[in-house]
Amino acid sequence: MSLWNKIKGKLQKNPLEKLTIRDLEGERIRLKSKLDRVKKEIKLLDKQKKRLFKEGIGADKLTKKMLAQDIKSIEMEMRLKYKSFQTYQKQFNFVNNLLIVKKYEKELKNIGMWDKISNIQPELLELKLSDIILDGKEFDQTVERLNKVFEIRIDDFDEEVDSTEKKLFDAWGQVESGDMEADDVVSNLNLDADEEEEEDDEELFKRLEKENR
Repeated sequence: MSLWNKIKGKLQKNPLEKLTIRDLEGERIRLKSKLDRVKKEIKLLDKQKKRLFKEGIGADKLTKKMLAQDIKSIEMEMRLKYKSFQTYQKQFNFVNNLLIVKKYEKELKNIGMWDKISNIQPELLELKLSDIILDGKEFDQTVERLNKVFEIRIDDFDEEVDSTEKKLFDAWGQVESGDMEADDVVSNLNLDADEEEEEDDEELFKRLEKENR
């Protein structure tokens, strides 16, 4: 059984009481390693996608269609890895927040908040603590954030699938007609979502990267 499953198992039996700081710190390190690995894999796939796109500039239609299939395959893999990244990020937030709560166990018991947290349904506790960031530097700020935990709304990051091949052909056409430079097109190439949604995902990814440096 993985440490993550052990942590969840202990939460199901007796929230917080049986969890140790050592277990949580170990799981935090493990999840941080997974996050770093997935980020590197996504960046590598992105480089491959850009390389394939540049290979299609000026190529014949058949070559472009084959390259489009390769790019779509890479995009699918990137989306799957991004989903994994989101899952690991929520797990990391949950464990990191639990660690902060455990470190303030004595203080939280003194103000009566420990019982409140311990009596939250395990599923709800995981849901809420996965979606907030506790820095743990100031006890008062930690308490304030915990008091708002039930007000936190879980964002929905659903992604819409668009016509990848059409977008790629349009992009190649822009470069071949001289309207845009290849590097500019590749940098702004959005294949799987409307522009506004893609920008939202990009901002989210940048924020998550910053939090886990």
